[in-house]
Amino acid sequence: MKTATISELQKELVTRSPKELTALCARLAKYKKENKELLTYLLFEAHDEKQYMESVKEQADVLFDEMNRSNNYLIKKSLRKVLRFINKHIKYSGIKQTELELRLYFCNKIKSERIPITSTTVLSNLFQREIEKIKKTYSQLHEDLQYDYKGEVENFAP
Repeated sequence: MKTATISELQKELVTRSPKELTALCARLAKYKKENKELLTYLLFEAHDEKQYMESVKEQADVLFDEMNRSNNYLIKKSLRKVLRFINKHIKYSGIKQTELELRLYFCNKIKSERIPITSTTVLSNLFQREIEKIKKTYSQLHEDLQYDYKGEVENFAP
């Protein structure tokens, strides 16, 4: 079976009735948790992006609290788990301001929790990659928003 392109899917979806679209969405959400999470975001949370960011930050705080700090290997695994969670929610949103805010929150949380990022190259590289992503996202924002985040982004500049 050959997978259809996005444009082909969009053209076909336009021809379907609302009842059929509802059934297709429900069936799609039934098979993968990620599809269900995306549909939940689009239906219930997309209208209030600030509240969405706050709930993601609260859940990230819980993951930071559960972090096992007994050795660097477990710290690395825990940080990657938090980062996977944040990246998933950034992908759902698709808004650059949300992406910047969540990435800044992650890096600030690492600093405030006093996680030893300089103790291993893996942790150091993970942190540096996030800083690069912050800079890239920052440069893509509108200049008014760049002004709002300028101080926070400059805190991570070398």
